[in-house]
Amino acid sequence: MSNKSKGVYLVVVQFVLLGAIVFLPHGDFWSVSEIVGTFSFVVLLLGFVITLLGIISLGSSLTATPVPKHNAVLRTSGMYAIVRHPIYLGLILIGLGLTLPAGSVLTLVSYGLLIFLLSYKARFEEQLLIAHFPQYRAYASRVGRIIPLVGRLH
Repeated sequence: MSNKSKGVYLVVVQFVLLGAIVFLPHGDFWSVSEIVGTFSFVVLLLGFVITLLGIISLGSSLTATPVPKHNAVLRTSGMYAIVRHPIYLGLILIGLGLTLPAGSVLTLVSYGLLIFLLSYKARFEEQLLIAHFPQYRAYASRVGRIIPLVGRLH
């Protein structure tokens, strides 16, 4: 499978999992208090803001897949100075904000799979970025992968 095909596949699975989190039936496996509902909303909003800032920071280097454009510029400022994959961090927070009030085991499993997928996708993307940008390895040694200071390359 080519890198482009693999990238498209990963994006499709990502959206399927996000769709599952949104559209699977909600349950009563755990109760949702007003505090949990409020916390979920704040996390959801934070996720949208981080995702949007990551998208804006990428500018013309933004692609629909993890495969970098041939003329892409390595972004290391803005959100990319805090984490290497702010869009994935934002999606994880969005997923959490949607999962907590759902009260459903199926939603929780979908969220776990989303975290696993985004972690895998980040590692796949980083292989491509290391090949594309000679300075990526030095950047990755300073900045955490998805969580600040966590997952730095050594």
